[in-house]
Amino acid sequence: MKKILVTGSNGFIGKNLVTAFLEQKVFTVTTYEVADPPAKLKEHLQAAEVVFHLAGVNRPQHPDEYATVNIGLTKTIVELLIEVKHYPVIVFSSSVQAQLNNPYGISKLKAEEELQNYAQRTGAVVYLFRLPGVFGKWCRPNYNSVVATFCYNIAHNLDITISEPTHEIELVYIDDVIKAFLKTVEDDRCGTERVIRSQVVPTFRITLGALAEKIREFKASRDNLMLHDFSDRFTKYLYATYLTYLDNTDFAYELVPKLDERGMLVELLKSKHLGQIFVSRTKPGITRGNHYHHTKAEKFCVIEGEAILRFRHILGKEVFTYHLSGKNPQVVDIPPGYTHSIENVGQSEMIVLFWASEPFDPTAADTYHAEVLID
Repeated sequence: MKKILVTGSNGFIGKNLVTAFLEQKVFTVTTYEVADPPAKLKEHLQAAEVVFHLAGVNRPQHPDEYATVNIGLTKTIVELLIEVKHYPVIVFSSSVQAQLNNPYGISKLKAEEELQNYAQRTGAVVYLFRLPGVFGKWCRPNYNSVVATFCYNIAHNLDITISEPTHEIELVYIDDVIKAFLKTVEDDRCGTERVIRSQVVPTFRITLGALAEKIREFKASRDNLMLHDFSDRFTKYLYATYLTYLDNTDFAYELVPKLDERGMLVELLKSKHLGQIFVSRTKPGITRGNHYHHTKAEKFCVIEGEAILRFRHILGKEVFTYHLSGKNPQVVDIPPGYTHSIENVGQSEMIVLFWASEPFDPTAADTYHAEVLID
């Protein structure tokens, strides 16, 4: 098993990385935190084949911590490795702010320089990842991540402050970061290149105002039932992130059933791209439907009970029947131009799952009454 050391394992990226290594079950993972004794660091460095140096500070209580942690810990790692004459691969999580003239960026740049010197002196391979804003599960809100802060506050009905809504930020998703990090373990460099400047792709650009609006739409989807376009990778990643900031008592939410003498119907999900999903409960002997559509397409699936689904072309008289049972689920397509009905012929409630190609709009329902059975 390849031996891995992760510094800063209790941080956002560290937790995700350690989890990924443990899932693969082919690595021995040790960890080190800034508060751990130096002897522990030396012991773990001597055994490590790859060091993921993630430990650092970006919101310290005192500015001196930029030097003592971001630069100092990196320098200590280099000195200890040279002392024990052991030269593992080092993967360093730097920041795009290393290009900026601020205390955090300067400290990251100097840490990069320490690692470049290590590579030159020892011949070891060093990967330098200058990361933009990283977002995803387990990131601490109200600290240094605007995504985490917006997700947490909006999910908890707290205010957010946006001083420049048009300000654009660059983001990268945590799972893409982890995939890029894992590839460095598989990458056996045998050439002359020792300092490898690496990037994580894809990255995403969005304004602060648009980011907040997207997250508010996620929250509103519990009321309007609208699904988002998850073919867009950023939307999929951001929605997954948002859900992780819900309280564990807030995972479930109420739906609004429509009740009448026939039973119940409740809408589950709607989408401009995928249509609508809803479910009905129907009492024995009751028939639903007796209508047709010009454009709207539907799918019916009986998931409990016994049913007869009847069709008739609206310009003809012949009736076609399908016997359906929850014991043998089938999906039946409902073509436009056919009036149709579904009857509960069992002794208990019938439950049917429906899909429609468009969300129901009462102002343009595309639904016309016509009895299937005619004299």
